[in-house]
Amino acid sequence: MKMSTFRATRRLALVLAMLSFASPLSAQQTSAQQTAAPAPQQAAAPTQAQAAPPQAVPAPAQAPASPAAMPSAASAPQTIAAPGDGESKLLKSTATGLHELSPWTMFMNADIIVKAVMIGLAFASLVTWTVFIAKTIELTVAQGKLRRALARVGEARSLAEAQFSLGAKGSVLSSFINAAMREGRLSAGISSDSGIKERAASSFAEIVRAEARRIRIGMGLLATIGATSPFVGLFGTVWGIMNSFIGISKSQTTNLAVVAPGIAEALLATAIGLVAAIPAVIIYNHFSRVTKGYLELVNRASGAAARLLSRDLDRTHGSVPGSARAAAE
Repeated sequence: MKMSTFRATRRLALVLAMLSFASPLSAQQTSAQQTAAPAPQQAAAPTQAQAAPPQAVPAPAQAPASPAAMPSAASAPQTIAAPGDGESKLLKSTATGLHELSPWTMFMNADIIVKAVMIGLAFASLVTWTVFIAKTIELTVAQGKLRRALARVGEARSLAEAQFSLGAKGSVLSSFINAAMREGRLSAGISSDSGIKERAASSFAEIVRAEARRIRIGMGLLATIGATSPFVGLFGTVWGIMNSFIGISKSQTTNLAVVAPGIAEALLATAIGLVAAIPAVIIYNHFSRVTKGYLELVNRASGAAARLLSRDLDRTHGSVPGSARAAAE
């Protein structure tokens, strides 16, 4: 009986010794799992430690080590994500900077004087293209009408026949023929053909000058816009750069990001001035050539009317005897 009790006691001691050696290993494994596992598993680890037998009491002593490891594990993803946030902010700021340098934004942020210059130059450009469209239509219609009128009176034998062939359609050739007929009517009874022709030529010259003035309306405006727009734009640029330098002195910085917007706004005025000036010069030169061609047609019409007047005068005085005509002279 004593022998069996001794054996049972020895077996119990061996079991207790094995449990005491196994409990530190389980505690270390539990702490490692708590460090690598997420927060819900770490919260469940103390519950398992409390549910362990009394021999596993040393495990809670190492449990505080797991919360200490959590800040480093939690801070690691934040450190990795930080560069991504910085890059997104940099891209956003770059996109905002590019948007701020658009022409409309530069115009809205410009000084009031620079804005007035830009608006004036834009209006001048609008006037240039309006004159271009209007003069193109006017010259095309006038040239076509005068060419058709010259073709109609090319075979006419007298002023009356030419006036009848032209009809009621108004053209500069009709003005020449009317002036010649009026001069012939007012000079009735005068036998001096040279005097009639001289007075008719004077009337023709007045009609040519009036037609040249009429057809050149708007040309002076084009010349003015083409000559002054670059200097007006340069004035806006100088004013804007002056304000930029004043802003630099107030901000106490020479950073390009601070200087560039003001200079870009100032240079926009020069760009608009060139946009208004270059087309104006080109259109003016084009209309100068077209106007010269039209005035040549007008001179042809004047010559046609003078020839018809000369024929009428020769017919009128052809029936007068030579002796009476010589006596009248």
